[in-house]
Amino acid sequence: MDRRNFLQAATLAALAQAAGMARAQNDWPQKPLRLVVPFTPGGGTDATSRLIAERLTVLERWTVVIDNKPGAAGNIGLDAVAKAAPDGYTIGMGQTSNLTINPWLYPKMPFDALKDFTPIAEVAAQPVVLAVRADSPLRTLADFVKAAKARPGQFSIAQAGSGTVGHLAGEMLARRAGLQVLQVPYKGAGPAMTDLLGGQIGLYFGSSVSVMPQLSGGKARALAVTSAQRLPALPDVPTVAEQGFPGFEATTWVGLVGPAGLPADVVARLNAAVVKVVARKEVQDKLALEGSVPVTGTPQQFDAYIRAEHAKWGALIRDAGIKLD
Repeated sequence: MDRRNFLQAATLAALAQAAGMARAQNDWPQKPLRLVVPFTPGGGTDATSRLIAERLTVLERWTVVIDNKPGAAGNIGLDAVAKAAPDGYTIGMGQTSNLTINPWLYPKMPFDALKDFTPIAEVAAQPVVLAVRADSPLRTLADFVKAAKARPGQFSIAQAGSGTVGHLAGEMLARRAGLQVLQVPYKGAGPAMTDLLGGQIGLYFGSSVSVMPQLSGGKARALAVTSAQRLPALPDVPTVAEQGFPGFEATTWVGLVGPAGLPADVVARLNAAVVKVVARKEVQDKLALEGSVPVTGTPQQFDAYIRAEHAKWGALIRDAGIKLD
């Protein structure tokens, strides 16, 4: 075969391959999707992931299989996503901790949070709630700030573990307000709430889902939420930003990511499907039960948000000298 015929044959082969790839992508998905959840079954991230998977199955007629891969604060599961084939059949539920906090706390990460993933769609966000016992003399955030300044180092704030959003929210508030407080890490939300209600600790910066039952039961009172807007489930609780700290925001958010290099049309298809799911009233109602709010947007917006959060938490962790216990 001469050079001219060879080039013609190669061109025809390339065109045929491109046409085949286009057809395959237009027909995507052609097999079940694996949604990696980097935490154990039963937790908040798992519940949200299963809700999204179930609705995708109903609305899009896709088969979405949940694959729980817990360990290393979410790093193990997300690493499996980072190393998967970039075809859209393996996606993961990323979170504040494993994409924007862990990279600054762990000396060795198995992935690069900003390079090894394709952001697809944010799903939901959950604020932290600053809570006190119902009989506490502290009625507002201003009361706490005033009392803490009058008694430096004598106020203790419980949080569900070192490096959690609750921990970092407490550090952020202390630095913004110029307070000296003692951060007390617990092994989970349950023990922290138990000690708050028992009077062993004065305040608790915890997830809304861990605090709301005690608020509705009249055993605890909320001084503030850390979201940019008030939480619909707690409409009478003002934000930290409203109470003298503009721009203050600290939330635990979750969103779908895939391996780096996902085809743009697959990303667009996944994003459109997730946005449709999150817009459903039954989905929003279930998110509200755990103190979460729905969040939607484009892949580009999610990517920008991840990068902004990565920079924000990195600066706080570095400046405050925060390390894992």
